[in-house]
Amino acid sequence: MNKWDQRFMEMARLVATWSSCFQSCREIGAVIVRDKRVMTTGYNGAPAGIRTCKERGECLRRKLNIPSGTRTEICYAIHAEQNAVIQAAKLGVSIDGGTCYCTHQPCSVCARILLNAGITRIVYEQGYPDDFSLEILSEAGMLLQKYSELEAQP
Repeated sequence: MNKWDQRFMEMARLVATWSSCFQSCREIGAVIVRDKRVMTTGYNGAPAGIRTCKERGECLRRKLNIPSGTRTEICYAIHAEQNAVIQAAKLGVSIDGGTCYCTHQPCSVCARILLNAGITRIVYEQGYPDDFSLEILSEAGMLLQKYSELEAQP
């Protein structure tokens, strides 16, 4: 592991604390970096103009007993990776050739978005129950690295 991976993963963890999801849900952060520079960040939360789960006082997915990793369309929140890509587009920042540091493995929707945005490497800390995401990223040749495995490297 190099010091840059460590720094950017620490930043992803910090960004995750900005999540507007209900307290019992996951707080997820993403940081997109290119040439050792932070290009954009994102966290999971409701889109502009929509009340957050914190404001509603409950998580819709928990209320409906939807298992993690399924039916992602039934949620008020936008995923952290999606928000990071959206912010790059909104600000006119190129993330082509960048690395996405995520607190969690991207879901299959986020995987496809990151691929089309030109991200070439994903470093994640925690797993996510979406094997299809792993299949998509593998087929596309994405460099996907679990952070704990990087820590073990000399």
